Amino acid sequence: MTRSRCRLCGSAATASVVDLGATPPCESFLAADQLDRPEPTYPLHLRVCTDCWLAQLPALITPEETFGEYAYFSSFSTSWVEHARTFVADSVRRLGLDAKEKDAFVVEVASNDGYLLKHLVERGIRCLGVEPSVNVGAAAREAGVPTLTEFLTPDTGAAVRAEHGPADLVVANNVYAHIPDVAGFTRGLRALVADDGWVSVEVQHLLTLIEENQYDTIYHEHFQYYTVASAIRALASGGLTLVDVELLPTHGGSIRLWARPDGAAGEPSRRVADVLAREKAAGLQELSGYTEFSARVAKVRRDLLRFLIEAAERGETVVGYGAPGKGNTLLNHCGIRPDLLPYTVDRNPYKHGRFTPGTRIPILPPEQIGADRPDYVLVLPWNLRDELVEQLSFVHEWGGRLVFPVPELSIVEATS
Repeated sequence: MTRSRCRLCGSAATASVVDLGATPPCESFLAADQLDRPEPTYPLHLRVCTDCWLAQLPALITPEETFGEYAYFSSFSTSWVEHARTFVADSVRRLGLDAKEKDAFVVEVASNDGYLLKHLVERGIRCLGVEPSVNVGAAAREAGVPTLTEFLTPDTGAAVRAEHGPADLVVANNVYAHIPDVAGFTRGLRALVADDGWVSVEVQHLLTLIEENQYDTIYHEHFQYYTVASAIRALASGGLTLVDVELLPTHGGSIRLWARPDGAAGEPSRRVADVLAREKAAGLQELSGYTEFSARVAKVRRDLLRFLIEAAERGETVVGYGAPGKGNTLLNHCGIRPDLLPYTVDRNPYKHGRFTPGTRIPILPPEQIGADRPDYVLVLPWNLRDELVEQLSFVHEWGGRLVFPVPELSIVEATS
């Protein structure tokens, strides 16, 4: 079988990192009338290019298939909205975007339901969202956030620039992994940004993904997984230079990449060199850093299945909390069905009455947990652990406990 070439450097030299079998797309939640229909599944096999060290999945589904109508609304996560508010405040101060004489302009790519740009609207700073999903883009406009329903391409970027002028800041949070055409997307970012402007990209850090067993963040709409080293090459493909990096706790460990057009970049900060050194020490620029990951992933699966089976044999009830994309990777890889997890709940009304892809687990409103008083609540969006331990504090009232499957199985008391 012929493997596809690396989408960044074109090399045919790729090595297996972990093979999770075949699963449906993680956001393809099923309506009740779809349960008797076949579901397409696609291989979920992460490989790494041994020339440029970009970790990647084959582009088996298109962004158009995933994002035409999207089930994820950022505003349903309280901590994520606060993360966005803090970012906006810090960026306005760092870049002087509120200076009256500046007439600043900010563009966010993959702006979702306006969760971030609404903070700029409140400050009176001119902004525009570029969001491909029709339904979440409509929600943003209803909230007063100017939003263009388009995918970012070099042509889209040039058209926005021609109509609105160059952007002082272009924000691309949690989208750089979602685009198979890395170079084309990056050229789109460059088309948007002013020659002396800034681009801020947040993306999950491959270093923490591997160190913390975060394999459930591997799913089909994530086409690649970045280290700072591979991100430098990706940004360069579109004429951008990395000048600073921040390590963030979001999504279990992310990097915020600050880049500028090549002519305005200057020398990178010391933090860039420090993170590159950490990645090299972890072996992520050689195969040794990837070889044990698959075995640690298998242990997560065994531990979770053992817990669920033993709980069922004791007559104890376990239900889920959340229906995130990462949860569907976990449920499908572990083969968890309603006999072990009768339902999960989610704050997003869009998902109520639907079923998880592949595993067909019903998704109910959050109030169901209080009505049923289960012995355990399996928390699928483990990356929001602090927020959800507090949000689920009521579970302690009947002695219920919370279960977190990643990075390793842990059972904790819901705080009072």
